[in-house]
Amino acid sequence: MRRNVQGTPERPRLNVFRSLNQIYAQVIDDLEGKTLVSASSLEEGLASQLKGKTKTEQARIVGETVGKRATEQGLKQVVFDRGGYRYHGRVRALAEAAREAGLEF
Repeated sequence: MRRNVQGTPERPRLNVFRSLNQIYAQVIDDLEGKTLVSASSLEEGLASQLKGKTKTEQARIVGETVGKRATEQGLKQVVFDRGGYRYHGRVRALAEAAREAGLEF
């Protein structure tokens, strides 16, 4: 999958990783090898919003957060890298929330 999806400075890669209990999202410039923006369900700032929510709702909040942070950095377009996961459930919720926050992919 990653062989086909590459992030550039103009259009970085939005990478999603989900574990059994957590979800992580990063916007990455692959040419420089730098993470530009990130958000996860483990962040202290998001802990109060995530408490008592389902995993899908948590993914939606993480997606909104990464989308807002990316637009604040001036990033509008990204390439979505679902990391080999099916576009369903938590991955889909994160992607839709990031789109609603202003990212285009």
